[in-house]
Amino acid sequence: MAPTPIWLGDYPSMDDDVRIEDVAKRLDVAIKEKLASGDLDNPFDMIVHSTGGLIVRSWLAQYFPEGKSSPLKRLIMLAPANFGSKLASTGKSMLGRLTKGWDNWFHTGTEMLNALELASPYQWNLAQHDLFGLGSPIYREKGVWPFVIMGSHPYTSAIRRIVNENGSDGTIRVSAANLNVRGITVDFAANEGDPRLTPWPFRDPSLRIPFAVLPNRSHGSIIDQSAPDTKVAPLPDGDVGDLILAALRANDFSAYQSLATSWAALTDQTATRNDPDPEYFHQYFQVIVRVVDDHGNDVTDYFVEFFDRTINGEDETVLLHRKVIEDVHTNKISPSYRCFFVDYTDLINLYYETDFGGKRPTEVVMSLSAAPPGKNVQYFEDSAKGALGQIVVHSKDGAKGFFTPNQTHLVKIIIPRNPHSNVFRFVSQP
Repeated sequence: MAPTPIWLGDYPSMDDDVRIEDVAKRLDVAIKEKLASGDLDNPFDMIVHSTGGLIVRSWLAQYFPEGKSSPLKRLIMLAPANFGSKLASTGKSMLGRLTKGWDNWFHTGTEMLNALELASPYQWNLAQHDLFGLGSPIYREKGVWPFVIMGSHPYTSAIRRIVNENGSDGTIRVSAANLNVRGITVDFAANEGDPRLTPWPFRDPSLRIPFAVLPNRSHGSIIDQSAPDTKVAPLPDGDVGDLILAALRANDFSAYQSLATSWAALTDQTATRNDPDPEYFHQYFQVIVRVVDDHGNDVTDYFVEFFDRTINGEDETVLLHRKVIEDVHTNKISPSYRCFFVDYTDLINLYYETDFGGKRPTEVVMSLSAAPPGKNVQYFEDSAKGALGQIVVHSKDGAKGFFTPNQTHLVKIIIPRNPHSNVFRFVSQP
């Protein structure tokens, strides 16, 4: 079989005026030119790395929202930043400008980094467009087939080790790459004591997007089959090159869905590795929270607390917030969005197995309080205590809650905005 040329894409990712939407628009022009000249077949497959995942998703959402007319068939994503990167906010700092922008007039791609920052509105809106919402799905049997291949090993070379984070490949969190995302709306506005929970429907509920996590690949080495930067052995059932070939050979939808099953088994193998450091391979999940009032306005000053109602003490809450929830990031552009990074392995093996005065936790409950926006308005009946209702987000037996490992969860919370009586009242005239 004759080899097929691979066209490599390039864009000025370090220029401050370039947005992901700009690159997606130019991508559309470039692809149309290649199709018209016959240099590119229809349909074709695409392999992308890192930010390339967001760019192609943006291109598909903008130009092929129904999926079936897209010339792209297989979209293979290597370590995609589908739900951001912790390093994006570092990239916007002075450190990022000094280390990345020295030869580029200190431009580090501000607009691109805004979209890549954890809990960015861009990621939220794109997911609602291509993964949730109304209309025909993009990713389906007669549409585009995405695949996600991810590493779970940090950087091992020189100064790059400074940015390492467990549950990531050094740059992208495993849970931030996965396109099998869940969404839910928690509405306290109608009834504070009994909030209404509304799951977001995945645009094709029968679709399982193949997702594989490899123990021996970092963000850099996942694009170089010959040069892993870790001594951890590959999985016996295949390394990154084998998975790419398997994805390209999936000729029908049944084979595509079969890969989702077999790759899930590979991911489970990675989670059980214990060399060289088992914490590298802990499973995590992300929770991206957006809080709005019942008029749809962003609420920026709020506090989310996690605890166990049956114990109702301080110790289990401290353990959750210090040991299990490993990072909380408030989006710098839109602080109503926050990203919680949770160690699922420690949740199961540490939190639920710890004895607190003769009791062990059985659930994780979420509550919310919000600071009043001013003297005339408050949130909830009692702003000091916050919402009366509490939401079970996870339980030890798995019977309750909606948080799952290796995934991102989008949680929209609606809270009541209550004006005081002096904001409007009828008065009698003499």
